[in-house]
Amino acid sequence: MKRVLSILLLSVLIFGAFTFAPTSNTFAQTTVRTRYHRHRRTFWQKHRDKLTVAGTTLGGAAIGGLAAGKKGAAVGSLAGAGSGALYTYKIRKRHRHYRRY
Repeated sequence: MKRVLSILLLSVLIFGAFTFAPTSNTFAQTTVRTRYHRHRRTFWQKHRDKLTVAGTTLGGAAIGGLAAGKKGAAVGSLAGAGSGALYTYKIRKRHRHYRRY
């Protein structure tokens, strides 16, 4: 009698555990990963400020050199670098709006 009662109690306990166990809704889920690629910037885009200042320096040195020789080239390069830096860092429009596709 004791044996039958313990088997019956154990089977009810096991059956009850499976009945009230939380059901999982995890089916064979596939994970989709999206990779976002950043726009690869060109050399010009990366070094635009430096190239602009270098170009104006070279232009100022060329004009100064043609006008007054070596000393004029030195003065022209300083004037070109100053004006290029002023344009690059202060005057040029910084908030450019790009078209979205």
